Amino acid sequence: MRAANALSTQAGLCGVAVIVGLRTEARLALRLGVPVYIGGGTAGGAAEACRRALAGAASALISLGLAGGLDPALYPGDVIVPEAILTGGRLLRADPVLGQTLGGITPHRVVGAASVVADVGSKQRLRGETGAAAVDLESGAAATLATQSGVPFAALRVICDPAGRALPPAALMALNRRGAIGIFRVLGSIVADPAQLPAMLALTRDATTARRALARRIASIMAGA
Repeated sequence: MRAANALSTQAGLCGVAVIVGLRTEARLALRLGVPVYIGGGTAGGAAEACRRALAGAASALISLGLAGGLDPALYPGDVIVPEAILTGGRLLRADPVLGQTLGGITPHRVVGAASVVADVGSKQRLRGETGAAAVDLESGAAATLATQSGVPFAALRVICDPAGRALPPAALMALNRRGAIGIFRVLGSIVADPAQLPAMLALTRDATTARRALARRIASIMAGA
């Protein structure tokens, strides 16, 4: 525990809690030596994770993990540290000092959505309405609850599914409340609709690319400590 605290202090992350959606993201985030809370891939779960983090005396929140692309110029594996989060009709700006610790604020906005934005048409409409570069389910909760609590927040997101690619039905039922993949649900969905298999394989490749990019950025943050 003392080693983890030393790392987080050196990295400018003392007092920070990280909010993720997936167990795979949590395993990477734990390398930073800070508390990590899993939302389970839902906006409601992310909000509850934020509340638990703040109740545990977190003095800042970071939303970390994969995101869906809205900007066609972004590809799987592209890393963004957005300057602001759009959520609940509000534009909430990330803390620049915390953003610098994550590798530097980038000129992007992320939508903190209430539910998954799965199809290409919906991504295009959301892009047109907001000008946002990406969408995820954790950043809105982190930005909102951090702002309400008077503590700083930032986000570190990596593009997984790009703007021009829809999520197959199997992906929408993959997670359980603990943020783990329910493999039997996924397989059952593919058996029921084999036509989605190519899209699932593409998503798997994209997710692998994104996780590797996230691991590299976390290693870079640690190296700069």
